[in-house]
Amino acid sequence: MKLLRTPLLLAGAGLLVFSLQSCKTKKIVAKPNPPVVAAKPVEKPVEAPVEQKAETTPVVEKPDFNFNNIQFEFNSDVLKTASIETLDKAAREMKKDPSVKFVLNGHSSAEGTVAHNMSLSVDRANAVRSYLMNAGINGNNLAVKGFGATQPVSANTTDEGKALNRRVELKIAQ
Repeated sequence: MKLLRTPLLLAGAGLLVFSLQSCKTKKIVAKPNPPVVAAKPVEKPVEAPVEQKAETTPVVEKPDFNFNNIQFEFNSDVLKTASIETLDKAAREMKKDPSVKFVLNGHSSAEGTVAHNMSLSVDRANAVRSYLMNAGINGNNLAVKGFGATQPVSANTTDEGKALNRRVELKIAQ
């Protein structure tokens, strides 16, 4: 064991000296930057002035406020699926001229009491108002009126006629 201790100690001391030598920081010698020499300015050829095209004013499309087919489910203020497309078109057209004010006239079919139909027609007009406001239309430009079953567009004797009377009409306010 004595014979191995001495060579191991010498090897350990050698590794220690070698590792300390490799840990020394080395100085980095920076090369000096060459002096900056000002270059001669390059002369650009003179170009002829470019003719500007006459500006054309963009054509503003006139809004089309002819909205129809805003229908509702029976005895409800829930919009029929077919009415969503009409309301999306209405919102696009209303955004073209945000200063125009509208009246949302709610209607119902003749089924139910007069008071219920009046309340239902107002609820339907408010449903359309909420939809348009969510689409970005200013709520101050939308007035709501309910007419109940007083202004039918079709006879209330058939299911088709009753369905046509469950509607909201968008009219420009006078």
